[in-house]
Order: sequence, then structure tokens, then C-alpha cells
Amino acid sequence: MKFKLSAIIAMCAFGFLGSSASAQSQGVSKTEIVIGSIQDLSGPLAGYGKQSRNGMQLRVDEINEQGGINGRKLKLLVEDSGYDPKRAVLAAQKLVSQDKIFIMAAHLGTAHNLAAMPVQFEKNVINFLPLTAAREMFEPFNRLKYALLPPYYDQMRVALPRLVKDKAAKKICTIYQDDEFGLEVVRGAEEGLKGLNMTFTEKTSFKRGATDFSSQVAKMKAANCDFVVLGTIIRETIGTIAESRKTGFSPTFLGSSAAYTDLIHKLGGPAMNGMYATMQTQNPYTDEAAQPIRFWANKYKTRFNEDPAVFSAYGYVIIDIFAKAAEKAGANLTTDSFIKAMDSMTIPPDMFGTGEASFSPTKHLGMPSSRLSQITDGKWKVISEYFK
Repeated sequence: MKFKLSAIIAMCAFGFLGSSASAQSQGVSKTEIVIGSIQDLSGPLAGYGKQSRNGMQLRVDEINEQGGINGRKLKLLVEDSGYDPKRAVLAAQKLVSQDKIFIMAAHLGTAHNLAAMPVQFEKNVINFLPLTAAREMFEPFNRLKYALLPPYYDQMRVALPRLVKDKAAKKICTIYQDDEFGLEVVRGAEEGLKGLNMTFTEKTSFKRGATDFSSQVAKMKAANCDFVVLGTIIRETIGTIAESRKTGFSPTFLGSSAAYTDLIHKLGGPAMNGMYATMQTQNPYTDEAAQPIRFWANKYKTRFNEDPAVFSAYGYVIIDIFAKAAEKAGANLTTDSFIKAMDSMTIPPDMFGTGEASFSPTKHLGMPSSRLSQITDGKWKVISEYFK
């Protein structure tokens, strides 16, 4: 009886440990590492989603051509959220439970990440460097959360007062998307204005998916705003600025990194000239003066038959960082070994000008600061160093 009882206890203990190890190493086999990602491929941010997917795939292909990571090839699975948080949850459930991904990388959208993370965390799947700069991507601290981009809050808090002083602006206004993304931009801007003993002269919002911004622009124009903070993304940025130019309203426009994309000047045309945005990773133009970026951009265009953009670079960089950490984790790749590797990583600046990123057991935000770019003659041009 004692022998049987000991054997049963041992078997139970082995089974528990085995299931724990299995949960940690989901998506890792002797030959393969499965990476999941959720992008908007059919909704209002499909431009971003397709670019980041292509950038990720380009780096995956390069790594696989070079033999993979510790003998394992990478497999990238991308699901479409249509920029709908409910669809993001369904996509996460499929990737985590059916496709058995090891990690969720570069998931696009603030509300979408917040909706999907509980599904991932239940299965011990890391949310790795999502494509949103919301503070919730690294706060509150969670061992399964890693963020790369400085939060919208800090971008505005630091950049806005500098530009306001430079422009000698007197009446600061904001138009923002009425959700967590837009509110984070506004909160950071309000904090930045406090240091100047200023507040917003006018605040106006719109629902996600809106296409007409005439009433919001009319409110800001009536308030004589000479500076407008944009809590907007693609079409809202273009729509707001285009409507403003049409009505003779020409304040200084400042957007966050969410609006830093070549789609703004490509779709909006000359009316977008003069707009400012906070940013980190430089948009890779095919005629860029810097040879490494130019070479990479032309390689991307050859592969996908379209010009790359900043979200293409984001996707590429995120897979590159993942590969470095997975390589450092060694042959026995598990969630725990990956976290241990990430928590000692320092990533040097890359060819796109992305600043140094570092992580520790208590710090899961890679980059603390951003810089400014402005659209000049139909192109984004970096106009500042990283803010301290």
C-alpha cells in the first residue's frame, strides 16, 4: 500500500510538472517556434496592419534562410481583427488555443490588446512589443507584458510644451478619438500644459470610425486655436487637417506616433505639409539618403511590390528583437527562459534610428523617450534628437 501510494504521488507530481513545462513551451518543437500576431487587415487601420505583417514576414524569412534560431525555424501566423476588439478576442482564442502559439507579437491597437491579453495570460503566452503606445502595455507590471514604444502620455507630456514655447502658441486645443488611445494623448498633453500654467482652450472628440470632422474643426476655429493636439490616427488626421485648410484654419498640428505614417502625406497630399508628430522609428523611404535604410526599403519593395513604411519597420524590428532574445534563451526555449533572457536585454539603436531599448526584471518598457518629425515637401523629416 505504501509503495502504491508513493507511486501515485510521484506520478501526480510528474504529471503536474509535465503540464507546467508543456504550458510554458507551447508553440515550441524541436524544429519550429510559432509566433502569433493580430493585425487590422480589413478595417480602418489595414494600411498599418498589412505593413507590419509584411515587415514581420521579411525578418522571419531572413532568419529561416540563415538556419533559424538554435536549429528551429520561425512560423508566423497572422489573424485579422478588422480593428474590432471583439474580433481581436476571437483571434487571440484561435491563436492561443488552436494554433498553440508560443508568443503574441506586435498586436495592433490599444483596446484590442487590452481585450486579448486575458486570453493569452491564461495560457501563459507573452504579449510581446504590441503596436500601441498605451501605458497599459507595461502597467501594471506583469511578467508577460513587454512594450517597446514610449507611451502616448509621455510623448505628449514632453514634446508638447517644447513645441508650444517654440511656436509661442497661446490657445491650445485638441481633437481626439473617444477611446483609451485618444484619452491617453489628451492626458499627456494636459500634464505637459500644466508646466506652462496652461489648459486646453477647446476640447472636441469623435467616435472611432468617424469620417466627418467639420463640426469639430468649426469648434476649434471658433475658439481661435493656434495649436491643435491630434489624438487621431490615419483618416481622422487627414480629415481634420484637410477640413481645416479648406476653411482657412491653419494652426500648428501635433500628432502622436500613431499618426506618424507615410499614409498621411500620400493620401492627404500637400495639405499635410507642416504637420508635426512624435516618433521613434524612422519611415524608410526607398530614396533615403542613408544607405542601409535605402537598401532595406528596396529589398522590401522587391519582396512585396510596394513601398515600405514605418509600420513595416516596426514589424521587422520586433521580430528581430524576439530572435535575439530567443537565441539568448538557448536551446531549451520556454516562457520562463525567454523572460529571463529578455530581462537582461539591451538593444542598441538600429538603422531606422530607433533608440536604445533595455529591459530588466522590474522594467518591461524598452524605450523611455521619443523625438519629433515634420512633413516637409511631402515627406517626414526628423527635426529633433530624442527628448531627455
